[in-house]
Amino acid sequence: MINKNTLLSNVQKFSSSGISKVVRKKLWHLAIATPIFATPVMAAEKVTLKLGGFESAIAISELEQFAKTGVVPPQLQLYSAFLTPQVRKTLNNRLQIDPERADGYITQLSASPYGKQLLKYLGVAIPELTLPQLQAAVSLAAQQANGVSVVSLIKAYPQDNIVIDATAAIALAVKFNPSYLQSQAVGSSLADKLAVTSSTEFKPSFDPAKLGTAKVIEQTIVFQDRQRDSASAHAGLRNLPVDIYYPQQNSLLSALRPTPLVVISPGLRADRKFFSYLARHLASHGLTVAALEHPDRTVSPNSLLPATEFINRPKDISFLLDELSKLNQQTGALQGKLNTEKVSIIGHSLGGYTALAVAGGELNLQQLRQACKGVNPLAQAPADWLQCGAATLIDSKVELQDKRIKNAIALNPVVGQLFGENGLSKINIPVLVLASTEDAITPVLNHQLRPFTQLGAQKYLVTAIGGTHLSVGNPNSQAITDTRVIKERRGVEVQPLRQLISGVSLAFINQLTPNAQIYQTFLTPAYAQSLSSPNLPLRLSTELPKSVINQP
Repeated sequence: MINKNTLLSNVQKFSSSGISKVVRKKLWHLAIATPIFATPVMAAEKVTLKLGGFESAIAISELEQFAKTGVVPPQLQLYSAFLTPQVRKTLNNRLQIDPERADGYITQLSASPYGKQLLKYLGVAIPELTLPQLQAAVSLAAQQANGVSVVSLIKAYPQDNIVIDATAAIALAVKFNPSYLQSQAVGSSLADKLAVTSSTEFKPSFDPAKLGTAKVIEQTIVFQDRQRDSASAHAGLRNLPVDIYYPQQNSLLSALRPTPLVVISPGLRADRKFFSYLARHLASHGLTVAALEHPDRTVSPNSLLPATEFINRPKDISFLLDELSKLNQQTGALQGKLNTEKVSIIGHSLGGYTALAVAGGELNLQQLRQACKGVNPLAQAPADWLQCGAATLIDSKVELQDKRIKNAIALNPVVGQLFGENGLSKINIPVLVLASTEDAITPVLNHQLRPFTQLGAQKYLVTAIGGTHLSVGNPNSQAITDTRVIKERRGVEVQPLRQLISGVSLAFINQLTPNAQIYQTFLTPAYAQSLSSPNLPLRLSTELPKSVINQP
């Protein structure tokens, strides 16, 4: 069998020899037409930059010099106003892409909504670029040990001259942030690295993703916290609407065998119906669920998220448990059904941060402030700059843990640098994390995968290859990230993910009950993979390969 890397090396040596450009171009066209050669046989030597009515050709070596030293060469003086430290950083950012998977990475990227948008902008910035040329350039650039950068990608372009619309390129560098692109590179390999290798078919005795037999009753209560003033609440009160889902069953039996209480915290400005399907599912299996709505849903559009919400959201959970504890003692339909001493919390996005905070994660405002210095919101993923809102908090040591929380589920959580390098290691209860590889809001590498490795207690990671930020929620619910700019997968195509979350959540919460062993089989890689589809591979693991998280 012919070794691709050996062929690549020989082709590169041949293409750099003194043969004519005509021959080199013919070799190039032959190479991209032959599957085994996914790389160009010639590389760009100069760049023609167009800026408004100006046009100039520069050697790529000059661009590389600026990227390395920050010194603007004479040939680039026309563009000196645009060659900021931020642009230099963009030129030097690197993606670690497995050379053997480079073609697949571009294919997968081009099939995703985000990737289609990226390629559309690339087509504006580089009018002559084709998808095969991009694949070839990435394949060649990926051979470098230190990863793919903008400069190395340009150098690998399969023409001797690459024409770039500088105006469009500058806009492109701002619009597509490296945090998400790096997560894309990681996500393309997760499906294989976390796959189950056993050929034994997964055949459980029952399906935890199916509705249970209990009739579900719903009740809405609005609690008011008079101790905390909130600018977003009415009349100076912090109002917390809560939907309570509980099974209709014998009250005496419920009092003798109280099940864990489940609290659901939605994301920024998401309503309490975001996980209504999950709440009903859990209640149909005998659990009582309290799905709350945080006051940030009514925050003024001119103030996206006050810094105090990073404190108030976790305190909402503790306040709610205090109120439900009182309600549990009062005569009524909910008496004895609200086990506030054994609580599971489920949070999504900013609610995922909330869940990790009350579970024992410690904020590290000093590291957060350092990470947020000079951050340009336009060059960051939404969660990367949203977290910086907490940097203005005055109290550097905030106690948010609530010891009534016995395990936590964080779905697409906003993490980043909120807990610093060690804050999540303080959590000593079981945690389950969901990461979606097409999540443009909370890119998986910095918000789920790296934070997951900090967790020291029992932990599980569910990975949805191709899932987006809102894929796990109720398709009909509203959330702040429902926009035309950010494309989400929310319909029937991601139903297997919602099915998996229903089954895994039930199994995870039941680890706090005498039925723990019965449900343990649904916290295994085989269960997640049994619900996978070619368009949505699903994985469950308890650890990550170092090659996945050791990205620059």
